[in-house]
Amino acid sequence: MKKWEMKWRKWLLVLFICCTFLYNGISAGAQEMEAAEAADTQVALGAKAACLIELHSGRVLYEYNADAPLPMASTTKVMTALLALERAQLSDPVTCGNAAYGVPGTSIYLGVGEVLTMEEMLQGLLLSSGNDAATAIAEHIGGSVQSFADLMNVRALELGATNTNFANPHGLPNSDHYTSARDLARIACEAMKLPDFRRIVSTQRASIPWEGREYNRQLRNKNRLLGDYPGATGIKTGYTRAAGRCLVFGAQRGELEIVGVVLGCPSWFDVAKELMDAAFTAFSQVTLLNAGESVRYIPVSGGLFNGVEAVLRAPISAPLRQDESPVLEIDLPAALAAPVQAGQPIGSIRLMADGLVLDERPLYPSRDVPNLTFWNQLLRVLRRWCLLAR
Repeated sequence: MKKWEMKWRKWLLVLFICCTFLYNGISAGAQEMEAAEAADTQVALGAKAACLIELHSGRVLYEYNADAPLPMASTTKVMTALLALERAQLSDPVTCGNAAYGVPGTSIYLGVGEVLTMEEMLQGLLLSSGNDAATAIAEHIGGSVQSFADLMNVRALELGATNTNFANPHGLPNSDHYTSARDLARIACEAMKLPDFRRIVSTQRASIPWEGREYNRQLRNKNRLLGDYPGATGIKTGYTRAAGRCLVFGAQRGELEIVGVVLGCPSWFDVAKELMDAAFTAFSQVTLLNAGESVRYIPVSGGLFNGVEAVLRAPISAPLRQDESPVLEIDLPAALAAPVQAGQPIGSIRLMADGLVLDERPLYPSRDVPNLTFWNQLLRVLRRWCLLAR
């Protein structure tokens, strides 16, 4: 194929993906066209499945075949690391047992009885994709690989990953080991909320001890996006012959942060770049109200004060397309009865677009309102009298 033809096809693909993000069908005929375009996009991408999610809102920005159960190779290790960080300390000593020694596939060459900290094991897991590190972590947390796999499946269901089943902590082929692009993106979003996970998966190189040697293990992150894509945040590569090339990836520009997944995708890094470029072009993070802003005044009966402001404690924002008109829906009582505690939510506010709830936050009273007693009512009268007497 001539070079000019390759460049032409690449730019056509980028343009087409952008159109897929921006297009919003309004008729049956338009919906049929969308379906045809999605199929064409899949052929162009060469991926078996794909999904892009905005990290904080969970909004799906792009998807293709996102719920199909597929093998995911070493991207499995995102869940392994999530459980490790939730259930252990980074300083915990982790021992390589007989089951971890010599596990097939990628390895950091642990010796039987070798001890590393949990942080060092996680570096070996996420940077060098060590299957031996994955097994050592699994046995440390769950007692056995099978028990750890059971914990993985429980956590997956808690995150709404209903098209997922884990049979091991590393991703080596197993007919009972699979996920979907949407499920894996959800799992990765949860992991990316942990500062230690974010730090490790964004590290390009690390050095950890190597028992019995005078030099350390040198670990290199296999994720090329960290050096090639502006704002890249990680996350994890994976490959087996059965699964093909699988990639969990992420990037942040401004307030918009994306987590994406492609499964069975030969051009994994190039496709990830094109999908993220299209998402950053089509969407922007919009904040409608900031933390501390008042939404409405609520009267209070029987209290020391006559009312309170309903306020936000966190901003309400979401990724929006340029053609979307956001709507705020407020759910608050018409009035409150004392006592009112500032720490107890009194309602909620939702950010909506195209009928979807993109963000929802609780609303809190701006201050405590104690009951109006005889004594504080008398004190109020005396204060007013003093003011008038001046």
